[in-house]
Amino acid sequence: MDLDLKDKVIIVSGGAKGIGEGIVKVLAAEGAIPVIIGRNEDDNLITAREVEAAGGKVFQVAAELTDPAECAAAIKRVMEKFGRIDGLVNNAGVNDGVGLESGDYEKFIASLHKNLVHYYLLAHHALPALKDSKGAIVNISSKTADTGQGNTSAYAASNGGRNALTREWAVELLKYGIRVNAVIVAECFTPLYEKWIKTLPDPEEKLKEIVKKIPLENRMTTAEEIANAVAFLLSSKSSHTTGQLVYVDGGYVHLDRALANA
Repeated sequence: MDLDLKDKVIIVSGGAKGIGEGIVKVLAAEGAIPVIIGRNEDDNLITAREVEAAGGKVFQVAAELTDPAECAAAIKRVMEKFGRIDGLVNNAGVNDGVGLESGDYEKFIASLHKNLVHYYLLAHHALPALKDSKGAIVNISSKTADTGQGNTSAYAASNGGRNALTREWAVELLKYGIRVNAVIVAECFTPLYEKWIKTLPDPEEKLKEIVKKIPLENRMTTAEEIANAVAFLLSSKSSHTTGQLVYVDGGYVHLDRALANA
């Protein structure tokens, strides 16, 4: 299926690693021009070189997304380079373990800036260009907003906010023909996920336990599978889909837990 993404300029925050990297590479393979926005220019460039080596087009902007001024400057840089923005994928964030008992005000607010505030800021600054292109927004979110996880209040709150903003923006931007959807991630093995699981007493046993509870094929979701859903939601092939929370999770969130023992 041709997703009609050729030469579309699509911003991907946190596009250098993990799910963001998967999204960048799938978009490039579809002929789009993904723009990586992330804090570490070296990481951005590594992924950009891999995309170019595979024959794709790509651009990168180094920006600290917890800084509102850098969010604005990043969008300005993209507009200076291309003069248009056709899509925005809000993806950057980290499950940083700021809990209710273990956290405090400063850590909680800092986590909201890492995980939620820049979603708003990038969309706000990109909106004039998205209005011109009738572009689309896809917010990457997490099952923690639905299921909880324990000891991660700020991250769970951020993902609840991401889901709410998806619906709110879908309503507000109807008049511009801008579609807004979210892809909800459950268990996807990324570098950050690997880092988290290694903090546990028996990482290998815990990973086996988690995988057993994923109904479809008892395996982790891949970054490419998340990316394929994102590409579809950005494309004209999903032209009447907006305000949706799409769970790409092998049935993890909604299917019967008893399936783990089937």
